[in-house]
Amino acid sequence: MEIKKPQPFKAEIKIIGINPFVFVPEETLAYIFKQAGETKGQLPIVMKIDGYEFKQTLVKYAGGWRLYLNTPMRKAAGKDLGDIATFEIEFDTEERTLIINHKLEQALAENKQARDVFDGLAPYLQKEIIRYIANLKTEESVEKNVKKAIGFLLGKERFIGRDPL
Repeated sequence: MEIKKPQPFKAEIKIIGINPFVFVPEETLAYIFKQAGETKGQLPIVMKIDGYEFKQTLVKYAGGWRLYLNTPMRKAAGKDLGDIATFEIEFDTEERTLIINHKLEQALAENKQARDVFDGLAPYLQKEIIRYIANLKTEESVEKNVKKAIGFLLGKERFIGRDPL
């Protein structure tokens, strides 16, 4: 059975915890699953929210597939919690390689306990830490957050919205 590209869909921006998101309709999910060749894990996508294009990852959480919307996405589209927006989604075939910030790599090399904890984390959590540090704009922010990341790995402080490990 051929699955054709679905029409853009409208959805209300909701929140779970601190994370704004929209649910993705079944028809759109079927299309993405067909493009991806799989129905689980994190699926890289290219999305448009009211015509503004972003790269994002589609994830399943608490039984539902969710499209999380960060602040820059919502600001670009002029949307906030409770607003209805129009979405278009395509599977992203472009390779996504994360490069670990040299300061984070150095801090992990200097702290064997933190490195061991980091290496034992689920891949999605490793990526979350690497991505967070990689997206910081200033060296001051990088240095401050690398220290927080090490503290998080050592079970001493919160980081990326998570309680210490």
